[in-house]
Amino acid sequence: MERLKIGITQGDVNGVGYEVILKTFADAEMMELCTPVIYGSPKVAAYHRKAIDSQTNFTIVDSAADAQPDRLNLVNCNADEVKVELGTESAEGGLAAYQALERAVDEYKKGLVDAIVTAPICKNTIHSDKFPFPGHTEYFEHELGEGRKALMILMNESLRVALVTVHEPISKVASLITTENIKEKITILNDSLKNDFGIEIPRIAVLALNPHAGDGGLLGREEQEQIIPAIKEMSAEGVKCFGPFPADGFFGSADYKKFDAVLAMYHDQGIIPLKTVDMEGGVNFTAGLPVVRTSPGHGTAFDLAGKGVASEHPFRQAVYAAIDIVRSRRNEELIHRNPLRKLYYDRRDDSDKLKLDNPED
Repeated sequence: MERLKIGITQGDVNGVGYEVILKTFADAEMMELCTPVIYGSPKVAAYHRKAIDSQTNFTIVDSAADAQPDRLNLVNCNADEVKVELGTESAEGGLAAYQALERAVDEYKKGLVDAIVTAPICKNTIHSDKFPFPGHTEYFEHELGEGRKALMILMNESLRVALVTVHEPISKVASLITTENIKEKITILNDSLKNDFGIEIPRIAVLALNPHAGDGGLLGREEQEQIIPAIKEMSAEGVKCFGPFPADGFFGSADYKKFDAVLAMYHDQGIIPLKTVDMEGGVNFTAGLPVVRTSPGHGTAFDLAGKGVASEHPFRQAVYAAIDIVRSRRNEELIHRNPLRKLYYDRRDDSDKLKLDNPED
């Protein structure tokens, strides 16, 4: 089986990004699954390796084109003297994270890596004229979307949660819960479940916005006026979507186990239950785009930086997910590239011969 090249961004140099990367690839078996290419700084990587007393080695290369199998490769994206201040937000740390991200995206555009796994960034420090985005999801949609809309999916072994609104203030959420927005997200989610996860007929649960699903309009009318019409229209198109379900009872009774994915109306509505179920195993996947991009579900964890106690489990799961999704997409493409030719009966005589269709038709 082909060994994929996975581009890995260093994230914020003052967080736990390098720690979880180094711990993940300390396991030699990971090299059998992919050829990893870190976009970052050799000096910063060496600093973190010493801080956590890691024995993981890396090889410096000019680009992913030069990446060596069975090695942890590293492409230098930063100036020689990147200042590391463990556990601290800094403009320098944000710039270093952006430079690594920019280089990874550039090499993906050139076809040098098959997928991108991002270590956590600090949204406050990376924000600039070059990065005017609330987070990775919006950046990848802008840079690699090719006109398509992105959908954030957070997932673990038992639950997939997609979001209608992502990094929006609660004060703005209700205005964004429209029939068209919900239908768009359901469509992307349904396609992703088929193509990225190999689920032939996905079942999608749609959550309500208001307490008790609006209680017949008493507690809000978004359900009656926006969410229910969206569900009905998508159901009429053959999509298996159900709801709207009040979020508290839905998660409290573990009804999510009956569905392949859940569409939440806003960030905390879906993410809090997922992280309650499995704080360490969550993976963030940007669905709907040509690029496969995943990341661990946690943030920079500045309070743990340099202490050697950060768990690499979420990052390893993000690498696994990226590999699985790339392969799933390629399998789907191969299946549909040469579909079976149609059969028909030739009834021009009494023989009723079964024939193939004309391949030129």
